[in-house]
This record gives sequence, structure tokens and C-alpha cells, in this order.
Amino acid sequence: MKYDYLIVGAGFAGSVMAERLVSQQNKKVLVVEKRNHIGGNAYDEYNDDGILVHKYGPHIFHTNSKQVFDYLSHFTEWIPYEHKVLAKIGEELYPIPINRLTINKLYNLNLTTDEEVKNYFDSVKEKRYPILNSEDIIVNQVGYDLFEKFFKHYTKKQWDLEPKELSPSVCGRIPVRTNVDCRYFTDKYQFMPKHGYTKMFELILSHKNIEVVLNTDYKEIVNDIKFDKMIYTGPIDYFFDYQFGKLPYRSIRFEWETLEVENFQEAAVVNYTEDKYEYTRVTEYKKLTNQKNQKTTISREYSSSSDDPFYPVLTNQNKVMYDKYKNESEKFKSISFLGRLAEYKYYNMDQVVAKIIKLFN
Repeated sequence: MKYDYLIVGAGFAGSVMAERLVSQQNKKVLVVEKRNHIGGNAYDEYNDDGILVHKYGPHIFHTNSKQVFDYLSHFTEWIPYEHKVLAKIGEELYPIPINRLTINKLYNLNLTTDEEVKNYFDSVKEKRYPILNSEDIIVNQVGYDLFEKFFKHYTKKQWDLEPKELSPSVCGRIPVRTNVDCRYFTDKYQFMPKHGYTKMFELILSHKNIEVVLNTDYKEIVNDIKFDKMIYTGPIDYFFDYQFGKLPYRSIRFEWETLEVENFQEAAVVNYTEDKYEYTRVTEYKKLTNQKNQKTTISREYSSSSDDPFYPVLTNQNKVMYDKYKNESEKFKSISFLGRLAEYKYYNMDQVVAKIIKLFN
């Protein structure tokens, strides 16, 4: 059997590219996945108590792209879901991203307009220029006290680096608001796949021209397969046998617990921003998917540097190493390196889908 494409990895990048190639160009595609399931880190499954859980932590679909939303709508129905996150400081819970309600509750103020909140931020923020790191970008917006309470220890736990050692983009992804909007995202389209992400991936990969092989490292079979081109979505350093060194990633260890109560916490996700807690956040999965069950399942997340690669560690030093791999990858005319691991870049799910559709077009 000869394939037009060998695709390494069955996450968003690999699966969407496979679907486009077979549905639009009638190509024959082999998808090889190292894990025992499709869907990458968006994989979800029902646990023994019938609760749909995200095996690799909460995945919230949000996008402003009608194109991305319409595309994925071919493979799933949706249920509306607007994500809200609370941060636990002391015994109290505060809305995050930081907004007017956060400020009023934390400092016992009574700011009533966007202008008053902006003036408050102006009075406490420190002018940092140029913005060189994740500490600079937050302190420059809201001052040191809010940075310390909401970002400093949480970021250190998450990355095992001080915010001042991380690229501005790491903490800069989280907005700061002057209004009372407590939604984590403000995108136009905010939904969860009605039957879960795994079911959506099953439909994306259901074409007769797509063959999926699980539990297989592509390096074990690549010499035995005939194919014209490769789409590689795995870690770029692994492709090159770590010749310039191992690119650092942060991983997450999950501690799962099913409780004999209907509700555990006020929001789907609560961030534990103080360093007295080892874990970074607690997710209650029923609140993401609107499931009805007498029990509830939670996960506590502990950041680690081993296990599955989740988040590229964006420092100047690591970028220099990645650039060496990228230069090497550009020598291959018949191999494309796509997705979070292959590009050593933090992508949201919709950003990956948008990128693949654009590239394919």
C-alpha cells in the first residue's frame, strides 16, 4: 500500500490536515499516533461514574473565527459554555482575569466605572520599559501587589521559573479588565462539543481514505512504509534525535478524585495562586459539560518537567535552540512541521485549526 501522506500525530494539527487532504483532494493518508488514542491533549473519556473528563486537563473551545467554528461544526453539535475562573487567595475567591469586581473585593473599594478602575491601575502600576519578561508585562499594567497575589507564585509553580525568566507572552496571554466581565474569554463563539472532543475527532478521521495506527512510534515503521510526503506534528527535537539538545517542556501530573457530592466548587476551574499549595488549579469537569450526576469528579494539577510535553518553556535560551531545529527542518522539502510541538509554540485549539486550514488552502 502506498500513501500520499504520512501524518505523525492525531491531535488537532494532524487530524484536521488529514481530513482536508482526503475530503478535498482524495489523497490516501496514514496517521500514526504514539498514544493509545486520537485527539491529542484534547482527548476526553467517560470515567467509571459516567462523568466525561478531559484526560489532559480542561480544554475550553473558544474562537472569533467563523471559519473555524463552521468547519468544526461539520463534526460536532455544540452546547453553549462560557468559561469562568476563580482564584483562591486566603479563604476568599476572586474573579480572574482581574477586573473591577476583583479590585473592589480585594481592596474593599467601591469603584463603579471603567475610568475609575483605569485610574486605579495607573496609580499602582510601575513603568517598565522595555517589556522584557512576564513580570514586566503584568507589573506594567497593574502594579506589583496584584502581580504578586495572582501571578508570581502561580507562574513559578507552573513553569518552575520566576516570571522574570519567562517571555512576556506567557503571562501576557491573560488580559486585565476595567469592567465587570468575569468570563475568562470574550470570543464570539464559546461552546463545548456536545458529545465530547473524542467523538468529534472520530468523525474528523472517519473518511475511508484515512488509516489510523495507534500505539506506534513513527520511527519504528517509517522505513517500511511507502509515502510521498510527511506532515510531522510531534516534538521537533525528537525528529532530529535531540542533536541540538532537548527542548524543555512543562508537563502536568493529575490527581483525580470522584466525590459523593453534586458540587465541589463555585466555578469549573479554581486557581490556587499561593505557594502554600503545591497544585496550581482544581477542575470540576461536570461544570464544563453541564452533565447531571449525583457525584462529581475533580482533578488537581501539579506541574512537572517529566511525562507528556504540554507547554513549551518560552525563554530566550530555548528559542535559540528551537531556531536551530527550525533551520534544519527547512532543508526538508517533502516534510512539513506543524502544530504546538513541532513549532515549539503555544497554540490554542482554534489557532491550530485556523493555521491548518489556511496552510491547506
